[in-house]
Amino acid sequence: MSKLRLGMIGAGAWCVASHLPRLEKHRDSVEFAAVNRRDPVLLETVRSRFGFASAHTDYRGVLEAEPDIVVVASPVSWHHEHAKAALDAGAHVLVEKPFTVHPGEARDLVDTAAANDRHLLISLGWHYKDIVIGAKRLMETDGGVGTVESLSIVMSSTTREALQGVQPSFASDQDEGGFVSEESVPELTPRAETLVDPGISGGGYAQAQLSHAIGLGLWLSGLRGSEVFAMMSSPLDTTVEYHDAFSVRFDDGAIGSVSGASSHLGYRGNKHHLEVQIIGSEGQLHVDLCRELVTRFRAPDEEVELALEPDAGLYDCSGPIDALVGLARGDGVPNHSPAELGVRTVEIVEAAYRSAASGRVEAVS
Repeated sequence: MSKLRLGMIGAGAWCVASHLPRLEKHRDSVEFAAVNRRDPVLLETVRSRFGFASAHTDYRGVLEAEPDIVVVASPVSWHHEHAKAALDAGAHVLVEKPFTVHPGEARDLVDTAAANDRHLLISLGWHYKDIVIGAKRLMETDGGVGTVESLSIVMSSTTREALQGVQPSFASDQDEGGFVSEESVPELTPRAETLVDPGISGGGYAQAQLSHAIGLGLWLSGLRGSEVFAMMSSPLDTTVEYHDAFSVRFDDGAIGSVSGASSHLGYRGNKHHLEVQIIGSEGQLHVDLCRELVTRFRAPDEEVELALEPDAGLYDCSGPIDALVGLARGDGVPNHSPAELGVRTVEIVEAAYRSAASGRVEAVS
């Protein structure tokens, strides 16, 4: 089998720190064909470091290289344009989260992937880790928790600096441990406007981080939102919000709450705090990624706790990359972060921003 030709659109800091080092582990089956980054100096740095055959400041140059797989890691405001073009060019596509800004864009990408018979994934790394795969299995076996009645999601992560546009450089290889670098490295330092300009980022914490948490909650529960009431806070008068709190009603009558907060860099070694609790008619599921705890209770007295490795809840994004390569090769690997999940997530996040602005309950659109 010939090697898969890789196209990389938006080779920014996280892409250089996470996606490309992981793709290097697939050198036996992946050819680094073309890379895109807007800054020509940093583009050449990335091209040289990873050995891409060509480099382009315009993403269209990547597609002219006829890639088989494309990773879209540009800012979210361009995800729809970039991913749609890549799908129409015949590539299987992995899109960084958040998926899109608007639900209509997300639905269009799902339709485009189907029309072109291409795989479309979202970069939700936790979904490929044993802790979440095990939790999903508990929801799908022996009756799960019955009919879901309530979904609670709580998340905090070290984004205070990032949402001010002063995030330090990422560590050079996220697979090797660590999160931020002690040194300033230009190609590993996020551009400030990527997170703090709402015209580019689509918003603050809800876009940057709750897209992970909501995606996880919806993946485990299977729910779809119908209306949202949200409050958001920017205590340092930043251009985007630091903290989020919103209530959600779902299509089948279940209700839920979502809490997101920007914590301080350095807290608990920069480990994410993320808990999901699902209560149903026959039991409940509790997932705590920070404390590596997954339990399912089924009334009246059946309780299961997963046996997990230390640090099983640490985030890494190797799984989506491995899945993209495997799916494109026809290896029959599962897609644990499908585009339809992105649609359901974007519906809630977009409605939350409208609700925070209007002060009213807003229906998903």
